[in-house]
Amino acid sequence: MVGRMRGGAMEFEDRLATLPRVRGDLDDDGKERRTGTVWTATAHIITAVIGSGVLSLAWAMAQLGWVTGSVTLVLFAAITLYTCGLLADCYRVGDPVTGKRNYTYTEAVKSNLGGWYGWFCGFCQYANMFGTCIGYTITASISAAAINKSNCFHWHGHDADCSQNTSAYIIGFGVVQVIFSQLHNFHKLWWLSIIAAIMSFSYSTIAVGLSLAQIVSGPTGKITMTGTQVGVDVDSAQKVWMTFQALGNVAFAYSYAIVLIEIQDTLRSPPAENRTMRRATMMGISTTTGFYMLCGCLGYAAFGNAASGNILTGFGFYEPFWLVDFANACIVVHLVGSFQLFSQPIFAAVEGAVAARYPGSTREYGVAGLNVFRLVWRTAFVAVMTLLAILMPFFNSILGILGSIAFWPLTVFFPVEMFIRQRQVPRFSTKWTALQSLSFVCFLVTVASCAASVQGVLDSLKTYVPFKTRS
Repeated sequence: MVGRMRGGAMEFEDRLATLPRVRGDLDDDGKERRTGTVWTATAHIITAVIGSGVLSLAWAMAQLGWVTGSVTLVLFAAITLYTCGLLADCYRVGDPVTGKRNYTYTEAVKSNLGGWYGWFCGFCQYANMFGTCIGYTITASISAAAINKSNCFHWHGHDADCSQNTSAYIIGFGVVQVIFSQLHNFHKLWWLSIIAAIMSFSYSTIAVGLSLAQIVSGPTGKITMTGTQVGVDVDSAQKVWMTFQALGNVAFAYSYAIVLIEIQDTLRSPPAENRTMRRATMMGISTTTGFYMLCGCLGYAAFGNAASGNILTGFGFYEPFWLVDFANACIVVHLVGSFQLFSQPIFAAVEGAVAARYPGSTREYGVAGLNVFRLVWRTAFVAVMTLLAILMPFFNSILGILGSIAFWPLTVFFPVEMFIRQRQVPRFSTKWTALQSLSFVCFLVTVASCAASVQGVLDSLKTYVPFKTRS
């Protein structure tokens, strides 16, 4: 009898012990428990922010000059830090601890603003992610080609014709992305973001070190307070267009708000996700701004108004060639991760919509969990990105377009509007006026930089022939 009671008690305890474990594997929304921390979120942010944008900052400084360029970097950092803090509070509806979760930026806008805002947000977010994937494909291919160019210059002299056709490198990058795109979801990419963040620190540090070495050995270009000079470096029309295009490049360098909610959705709680995300944003933006100031200012000091559009591939640096090679290899590895960071939300949105309409499309086969729709759709997406990158491989102009499209609507407009709606800020009050003024000024910057960048693409298309033009 005692043995039977003891056995029953043990059986009950065993069953009881399994219940918390099962529930403990799930979050409050019934999904697999999230494990992200402030450190993984910071790594995601650095991966998203320090990308191809950092490579154009010396050129942007050359267009804007010492004063305007430095102030612009700090202002964009401050605006991004403030508005991303507002956006982090929109992850949950109502209570920041127990409120309903928003899994995407678009869901957050629909929950807080509703109506046409949701459609407009979805269009801006996914159009920018789409474009960013193209931009990263272009940048990675340019860096891969630069490795061969660097070796060529080293062995055959700096005057040798070492131009490369980037189309083959674009295709190679696309093949790699087809493989990585088969990863099931965003949560499985934490390790790729850690590697990519290390790579971004590596090539940014190398760019800073090479710029500093160039300054010590003797700057190669003229430095002015206002940047490129009318009548000397550019004409008056070019000065205007390139100044606005430079603003777009700086805006692109800080554009990560489009994936903030997705990053926040990887965080565990407690503490509340918005608190963790604010800390991660502060750490991520502070770190990247420090690198941006170093890369932009030292790059401009080294090359002056002649700074190239991409500091590591424009070949102001020839030696040590192996270090230039390593820096460009780091860029390629980093952009492999960044491409996934921006493409996975697109994959999730499309596959979620298809699964809702055609439940059979989610069926997986074999031990590896092969899904036919996922394989075909993601491969087709990468193929389209690759083709468009081949047709328009224009680094600074493409970055300017992407930065301008993302900056005002996604980094400023929606966070401001959601904050006003959440806090019920009275119309025409001091705070309402200040927030709307910030939004309007940023809108003007977006329009001007987008127009200038489109003009840059049109100018480049006059001389570019796909698969033939070498650079």
